[in-house]
Amino acid sequence: MENEKNRVNQLTTEVATPVSNDQASLTTGKKVGYTLFADSYLNEKLAHFNRERIPERVVHAKGMGAHGYFEVTNDLSRYTMAKFLNKVGKRTPMFARFSTVGGEKGSADTARDPRGFALKFYTEDGNYDLVGNNTPVFFVRDAIKFPDFIHTQKRNPQTNLKDANMFWDFLSLTPESLHQVMRLFSNLGTPKSPRFMDGFGSHTFMWYNEDKEYVWVKYHFKTDQGIQNFTGAEAEQMAGLDPDYSTKDLFNAIERGEYPSWSVYVQIMTPEEAANYPVNPFDVTRTWYEKDHPLIPLGKMVLNRNPINFFEEVEEAAFCPQAFVPGIWASPDKLLQGRLLAYQDAQRYRLGVNNRQIPVNQPKYSTIYTTQRDGFMQVNGNMGNAPNYYPTTFANVKVAPEDAQPPIPVNGVIERHTIETDEGDFIQPGEFYRDYLDEDGKSHLIYNVFNSLKNADQSIQYRQTALFYKCDKVLGELIGQFLGLDEDKVIQLANMSQEERVKKTMPQPIPYTTK
Repeated sequence: MENEKNRVNQLTTEVATPVSNDQASLTTGKKVGYTLFADSYLNEKLAHFNRERIPERVVHAKGMGAHGYFEVTNDLSRYTMAKFLNKVGKRTPMFARFSTVGGEKGSADTARDPRGFALKFYTEDGNYDLVGNNTPVFFVRDAIKFPDFIHTQKRNPQTNLKDANMFWDFLSLTPESLHQVMRLFSNLGTPKSPRFMDGFGSHTFMWYNEDKEYVWVKYHFKTDQGIQNFTGAEAEQMAGLDPDYSTKDLFNAIERGEYPSWSVYVQIMTPEEAANYPVNPFDVTRTWYEKDHPLIPLGKMVLNRNPINFFEEVEEAAFCPQAFVPGIWASPDKLLQGRLLAYQDAQRYRLGVNNRQIPVNQPKYSTIYTTQRDGFMQVNGNMGNAPNYYPTTFANVKVAPEDAQPPIPVNGVIERHTIETDEGDFIQPGEFYRDYLDEDGKSHLIYNVFNSLKNADQSIQYRQTALFYKCDKVLGELIGQFLGLDEDKVIQLANMSQEERVKKTMPQPIPYTTK
């Protein structure tokens, strides 16, 4: 009984097994590594997380979409064997869905939130899904942190209200989030419409050619309409006046024949360059500097047709980052590795195991032969009398080893490798504040942060403001002044390690109660 008392505050799995580390997945390396399927705790967290909401998406619930095409404008086929990219002028039909991340299905389009930028390309080798955001970075770099992060964006389990303490407590305990926080609380966090925002693949991906030579790539979609954002005040006003403003804007523009388009670019990095790059090229909280790896034109994306039925074409659209085609594959980005599992699992839960038989999700220009059978909503003939196993001599079917990804040598240690906070977590956020934002943009960012952080416990205000100070002294000083914080204390906290800073800013614990 004494041992049981000692475990009252022990974090456990669903079957009460003590958790040894909740901040790192089992991977083959510390900063670069592949996540292991054997990580039962990661699987438990992601699988349980995917089943927490019925029937809407657990994230990206409020969305809009349109059909269009992608056209190649520059031949980069020496880098990839992907057929839909092999010739200038080649067009591939596609579908795009844009969304807010944290809000419910009935939330306002103009809420301060990242925007999902999900694309489905109907290629001759099957569907290729590119599931990104309107930002090139994200809040966390290990998938095991994702469910907890999203919980802080949702509602307090007691009050059922949005909670600044939850939001800023997590962020201030996760300094890797700073780069995304800067973008979110700038006016980029309140775009007027998908037409007026850029999109990114966010993660690093692999391109490989027929010779199994490979490079690492990042995708950039630059809006041809120009970037247009609401200020925080304008976004709040529009949320009350017209919470569906962006949905209406995209639909009406396409109905008028004003087809939105994006110029598509890639950054390319060789494996040799990746091995020596000063920034971890597989860390989704950081970007590649364009001076080192400039944007290379690839193509044009155009949206020119609205859905006929919103539910069938937008709500039932299922995007999965593991839907690759030959010539494109994943990288050892730890967050991407987790998404490869989580997204398709989410779609099986939300739409059923046969969700890819829904018209918007069906491949259009390639033949399907699969040994997968039965399940809810099996509607395409269930492969008739074809054998439901492989290998077989009763059907003329074969595999395609020539399409396989290049072999990647792995020499690692299986462990929950935690990437500790270091000074690199503060460099790019500071550069974004100083170099990207003009004076008005800086002022809006400071006010937007203040307007949200003012609702959090003062201990959390100090902790987060110290992190802003580490990014840029002027930024930290101004936020501290707005919040009425003691500047000397902010500076003292900024000069501490993250562990020391957390110890010095512990709020009053919430008593744990249950029925």
